[in-house]
Amino acid sequence: MTVTAERSAPGPKPEAESEPRTKAELITFGLVVGLPLAAFATAVPLAWGWGLFSWVDAVIAFVFYIVSGLGVTVGLHRYFTHGSFKAKRPLKIALGVAGSLALEMSVLDWVATHRKHHKFSDKEGDPHSPWRFGPGFRSMTKGLLYAHLGWMFDADRVNRDKYAPDLVKDPDVQRLHRWFGALAVTSLVLPGILGGLITWSWQGALTALFWGTLVRIGLLHHVTWSINSICHVFGEEEFQVRDKSRNVWWLAIPSFGESWHNLHHSDPTCARHGALKGQIDLSAGLIRVFEKLGWVHDVRWPTPERLAAKRIA
Repeated sequence: MTVTAERSAPGPKPEAESEPRTKAELITFGLVVGLPLAAFATAVPLAWGWGLFSWVDAVIAFVFYIVSGLGVTVGLHRYFTHGSFKAKRPLKIALGVAGSLALEMSVLDWVATHRKHHKFSDKEGDPHSPWRFGPGFRSMTKGLLYAHLGWMFDADRVNRDKYAPDLVKDPDVQRLHRWFGALAVTSLVLPGILGGLITWSWQGALTALFWGTLVRIGLLHHVTWSINSICHVFGEEEFQVRDKSRNVWWLAIPSFGESWHNLHHSDPTCARHGALKGQIDLSAGLIRVFEKLGWVHDVRWPTPERLAAKRIA
């Protein structure tokens, strides 16, 4: 007699990857966070006291900030995470490369973490909610610090198969994930190489490395992290949401429109976050340019009817 074993249904996928971050990775995170902070502390005396800041440094830092910053906002966030538009393959790869240059996470890990944030926004399970420790001055101070950068030192990785199964199956994204280390090193050393070649001097290489790598990465990281921390505590609420997401106007330009965070959580797939009069959204402007060039299509632009349905009366 043949006995057929009854197949049991697979259980739910775990929240975290089976392999946590290693000590070497956590130390690397510490250096990526700590060195730019030290650079900020010395930036003013270097620029004004010793004159170690030139137009070459300014241009290199500005260009790398724009490319890597928009790679995060347009690429990692609005395209890969939320599918706010569809892109042709060369642009998809370019956005993945640009986002990786920000040294935040690989495309896969960034997307998985952010999708989990939206699923549990400001509730238990949110990877970086400032409300993690509850209300009150002491709890919120601790929560803001945790949401800003403390959460990155958690050894657990968000499960990619659970939160980014579409990208796990994408061969281009898998290549970008494997290339993340090389892209990170490129982002670190290329500003110095360019500065040295343009000025043909070691000083030019070192100052470009300081401004184009350390200061640029530090500024971009803190702007990005401010969306997780500041924009979930302070600011205005204009659209209906189930969390504490708010709009912070003074972060709009350095964050390329990401700080219009309230509408984003109200309508996550919308390609424009700053949809009201006077709300500058540079990321949406770039998506519009891509659309006119024919590089993207099926863009999820906001409509007056959709905005009206979500506005707080």
